[in-house]
Amino acid sequence: MDYYKQIFKRKSFHIFKDTDKLTGDEIQELRDFIKTVKPLNAEIKTEICIVPEKDTTCKRGGEFCILFYSETKDEYLRNIGYMGEQIDLYLASQNIGALWFGIGKPKDIKVNGLDYVIMISIAKMPVDKFRKDMFKSKRKPLSEIWNGDALKIAEIVRFTPSACNTQPWLVKNTGCELMVYRFKKPGKRGIMPADKVRYYNKIDMGIFLFVLETCLEHENFTYERTLFADTTDDSVERTLIAKYSYCK
Repeated sequence: MDYYKQIFKRKSFHIFKDTDKLTGDEIQELRDFIKTVKPLNAEIKTEICIVPEKDTTCKRGGEFCILFYSETKDEYLRNIGYMGEQIDLYLASQNIGALWFGIGKPKDIKVNGLDYVIMISIAKMPVDKFRKDMFKSKRKPLSEIWNGDALKIAEIVRFTPSACNTQPWLVKNTGCELMVYRFKKPGKRGIMPADKVRYYNKIDMGIFLFVLETCLEHENFTYERTLFADTTDDSVERTLIAKYSYCK
């Protein structure tokens, strides 16, 4: 699976139009792929289900929803984001449109003792509906999300998807380490409900870490990852969540 290539193609489908039906084989292939997804923390129990969109409160024209369930252990949100982005990029490779849908609810809030976290709505889309020029997407300027040598990856990493396009990350390259922060200016939250900012931004950071690692590997960097607990509240501007010691 060439995740890097799909970064340039994927897009968020806020409304699904002109959709096709997913075949039984495509659904089975998706289920098989989900079994191969690697977690950020293998000690956190998770379960991923596929249900018809009509069985959720998501009404965006999708055919199915991928539901994520997890133990509510430390860093479970980051773990779900990391796993979910692998699926997001796989979907793009199969011409399946995707929408991370944070406010949706499934019928089952618990599955096998695990709590519902978030969903991705999906539908089969014509290939010409996917992104043709990623660089036209609205993102923060590089100077706001990356300090130090860009390593030929920062310009790609900044297109990582996030809830309400909040892009809650900051990377400082010290010359041998990438220090990754969850970043939030106090009082800044866009259209997101204040009590949900940290919840979704923690998921976003898991998405970001997977895209960052994908770009590092594409540029033939080797790295050692150290993760840190994300325990600060929204009054703190920067929270260190990961360190990547790298070499080439």
